[in-house]
Amino acid sequence: MREDGQEDVCLATYSVSTGARRTTMLVTQVELPRDGERLVHGNASFTGEYVLRVASEAAKSGQGIVVLHSHPRGRGWQGLSYEDHDSEQSFKRLALTMTGLPLIGMTLAGADSTWSARQWTDGNEPVWAESVRVVGDTLRVAWNDQMRPAPALTGSQVRTVSAWGPRIQADVARLRILVVGVGSVGLDVAQRLAATGIVHVAVMDYDAVEVLNLDRMIGATRRDARQQRAKVEVAAQLMRTATTAGTPDLATYDMSICDPTGLAIALDYDVIFSCVDRPWPRAVLNAVAYADLIPVIDGGISIETFSDGEMRGANWRSQTLVPGQPCMACSGQLRMGEVALDQQGLLEDPDYIRRSGRATGPRNQNVAALSASVSAAQLAQFVSLVAAPGGRGVSGPLRYILAPHHLEHLDCATQEFCPPERATGAGDGRLALTRCEGPWSDVLATRRRKAHSFNAQLLRVLDWLTVAITR
Repeated sequence: MREDGQEDVCLATYSVSTGARRTTMLVTQVELPRDGERLVHGNASFTGEYVLRVASEAAKSGQGIVVLHSHPRGRGWQGLSYEDHDSEQSFKRLALTMTGLPLIGMTLAGADSTWSARQWTDGNEPVWAESVRVVGDTLRVAWNDQMRPAPALTGSQVRTVSAWGPRIQADVARLRILVVGVGSVGLDVAQRLAATGIVHVAVMDYDAVEVLNLDRMIGATRRDARQQRAKVEVAAQLMRTATTAGTPDLATYDMSICDPTGLAIALDYDVIFSCVDRPWPRAVLNAVAYADLIPVIDGGISIETFSDGEMRGANWRSQTLVPGQPCMACSGQLRMGEVALDQQGLLEDPDYIRRSGRATGPRNQNVAALSASVSAAQLAQFVSLVAAPGGRGVSGPLRYILAPHHLEHLDCATQEFCPPERATGAGDGRLALTRCEGPWSDVLATRRRKAHSFNAQLLRVLDWLTVAITR
C-alpha cells in the first residue's frame, strides 16, 4: 500500500497443498521488485524481466509464482479491471512453462484489507478461488460470496450473534471444521460447534463405542455400546440434534488421520481440532498445522493417582498451532521419540511395556467431570482465533493444574531446527508421517465383520423392538 494512493504490484512464490477435494496455494516468499522491474502510473504494471527472475527462482524449489496487486480504495472481494486482466493473462503461459504450475493472481483491497485470488490455466478467463485465509495468531478469511455465500442467520443463533456480531458470525459459519477424535472431548467439541451455527462440521475417528466409554462420552448410550456403533455415527446423530444452521452439512469419516486418505481429507478443512490421545496422530496434525497453514487446536488431560488409588492431581492443556507459536514438540505436549513406538504398536504391547519399565496402569485417563474442562479450553482457543476478542488472538500453550487451581502460561520457545516449523508452507512437501496400514486397519476390519454377524443383526432387531414397545 503506497502513501501516494496509487496501486502497486509485486511477485511472490507459492507451494501447493493438495487435499481430497480442495487445492490450496500457500504463499511462501515475497520477491520485491528491483529498480525498473515495476512501473507505477496510477495503475501498476511489471516487466517480463521481473517475471523471468522470480519464475526462475521458483522453479528451482518446485514452486509457482503469484502476482500481488493492490487496490488502495477497494473494499471486499475484488474483480479484475481490463488492464489487470490483460496484464496477468499475458504472463500466464510464461509462468506455467517455467514452473510447471499455474500463475496465481491476488488483489488486496486497501479499505478493509480483504484479499481475493484467482488461478490462470489454459483458458482466457481465470478460475476464481473460494476463499483466501490469512493465518497467524488470528484467522482471517476473505470469502468469495458468489461461490460460498454467507448462510442466513436463524432464530436459534440470536445469543451467539450477540457475542461477536453478524459479520464474524457470517465468517465463522462458513468455516469448514474437522474434529479428529470423538471420544469424551471431541464429542463435546463437535456438538458445540454445530450449536454455534457452523454449517460444515466433520468428525474423524476409526473407533467404536464400548461400555468403558460410557462414563465419559456424554450422549452415547448403552444401546450404542451393545451395537458397537462407530463413534463418528454417534457424533453425527448428536450434532444433528444440536445444530442451529439452517442447512447443516455434517460429515463423518470412519478412518484414521494417520492414513493417507484421512490426511488428504483433513487438508480440505480450515480449522482442525486435535482431540486425540496418541503421539502418532498428534505428530501428523502437528506437521499439517505448519506445512499446510491449517490452524490445529490441540488439547489433552492427565490424571495422576497415588499407589493406593487416591487422586493425586490432574492437569489439562490447550494450544493453537499456527506459525509464530511453538509446535507440540517444542511445548512438550508431544514426545517425538514415542511416535515411532506408536507406529510399531509397542505402546500397547504388554511385553514391551514390562521390559521398558513403563507404568502398567491405565494411560491417558479421563473422566466426564473433567473432560468438559478440556473441551472448554479448546473452544476458548477457537473463539480467540476466529473472533479475536479485544483485538487479541490466541495465547501460547496453556496448562491448568487442578490441585492448586492454577492456570499457567507455558514459557515455550521454538527449538532450534524444529522440523515442523522449519517446514512452514511446505504443503505437499511436508514430513511424511502417514501409512496405508496401521492399528486402525485391524480395528475397522474386525468391527465391520462383527457388524454383519448374526448376533449383531439380532441385537439391532431387539433394540428396535424395545424402542418400539417403549413408545
